[in-house]
This record gives sequence, structure tokens and C-alpha cells, in this order.
Amino acid sequence: MKLTAHQVNFFNTFGYLAIPGMFSPCEMDWITEEFEITIQQFGGGKDHDGSTRTMFGGPMEHRPRLCALLDDARIKGLIGGVLGEDFNFAGGDGNYYTGNTGWHPDGNWGRLFACKLAFYLDPLTEDTGCLRIIPGSQNPAHFVRAENIDPNHSESLYGIPPCGFPTSVALENTPGDVVIFNHDTYHASFGGGTRRRMFTMNCTQHCKTKRDLETLHRYLSVHSPGGYKVETGAGMFYPTIVDTADANRQIHLQQCSDIHDELFPQYARRS
Repeated sequence: MKLTAHQVNFFNTFGYLAIPGMFSPCEMDWITEEFEITIQQFGGGKDHDGSTRTMFGGPMEHRPRLCALLDDARIKGLIGGVLGEDFNFAGGDGNYYTGNTGWHPDGNWGRLFACKLAFYLDPLTEDTGCLRIIPGSQNPAHFVRAENIDPNHSESLYGIPPCGFPTSVALENTPGDVVIFNHDTYHASFGGGTRRRMFTMNCTQHCKTKRDLETLHRYLSVHSPGGYKVETGAGMFYPTIVDTADANRQIHLQQCSDIHDELFPQYARRS
């Protein structure tokens, strides 16, 4: 997969890009099955009662078949099209979501540094918890950021509920659709049930300067197991994603893994 110039321009302007039908129904069958095995065995899924969100780090890193999503030409083309072909894979999270998720960005980097790729495993509409985006809100000059507006307060500010915040869009989806968005883009979800399944890939630009590496270090302190003081072993990654990696995958693992070896030297993987 190679993004068109129009798709790249759309992403850079609006802070997100939705790709409908990237994965076929047959592919989604095995992806969903692998996700369920993982969240049940490693992510607390067995204890999920719908009262709160169940979230765990490393949804792809436990199972060889899910790890191989990082090798998929469509995934690499999508992420590489916005971040560069040598992007870093920085882990992700797997979820059973419950209820609403208010408006928030995942970062405030002030530039395109990191993106989230989201896989939704259930059909979702604007009334049942689909992803909502405020287009362009990744830009420091966007009115939400420039005027320090909290979209969650839109009822008191404008008499409009947060789910109807002006300029926001609802990205209704069916399994197989994929959404990628800048970590600085405001997003939310409203009206969802008690077991919405979703997992993510967090990725950053490959760092070529000392300043970029310092930014990556800060990023990993909040967007990875290290940020939650979870000692994953194998640096950042559970062993499977590293142990099954060829040279091409390793390009996307090395910089983050090196930093997590600094965070957890007792688990550093020595060559």
C-alpha cells in the first residue's frame, strides 16, 4: 500500500486518515480471535465486568501472528506514508472499552512526531461508541489549542453536549477499517456499550538527531509500559515480537528497545 498525495495532505491538514476495508472479513476473524486470546490470557479480560475499561499494554507482542502485523505491507505503507518508512514501533494497548471517553489528545508535541493506528473489532456508529475526531486539532494554531478550550466543557460554554462539539466528525466503522491519527489530535467516543474491543499500534518518527532521541525518551516515559512502571522484560517488548523479528522488522524496533534497555537494564537483551 502506498498513500496518495491527497491522502498525505489530508492527514497533515486534519490530523487523521481513515482507511475503510483494509482487512478482509476472513482476516478480521483471525485478528479478533488472536486479540481475544491475548486479552483473556494476559490483559485481565477474564475479570472484565463492564463497570470500567479494561486496558493492557502489548496486545500484539504476545502472539506471533499478531506480531506479524508489523510486517504487513499495508500497515507499513500506511504508517510509513505519514511518519517515514523507517518509523519506530512503540508498542500499543488493547482494550475492552466501557461507556464514554471524553475529548483528549494523546500528546502535545506541537509537531508530527507520533501516531496511533487503531483497530476496532466491532461495528460502531456515532450512537454506539465510534471514534470521534476534531479535525485539525493537532495544529498548535487550531482554536481549541490556541484559545485553550476544553471540548468537554462545551455544554457550559456553548449549550452543546460534548458529543456534538462543533467541527467534530464521527468515524463510524466496521471491522476491517483502520484509522491512523496524530497523537496531538483531539479524539473521543460517546454512547458506547460495556465491551468495545479495540487495540492500537503507537509509532513515532525514526530519530536522527540528539533532540529527537530526547523527545523519544520523553514519549516512551508516558506512551509505553515504562510510563506505567511495568517491567515487561525484553526491554520494552514481550519476547515474541523481538524473537520472531527479521532484519526488516528490527528497523522498527531498535530505537525504542534500546531506550527501554536503559529504563530496565535488568532485562536488557544483549547481542
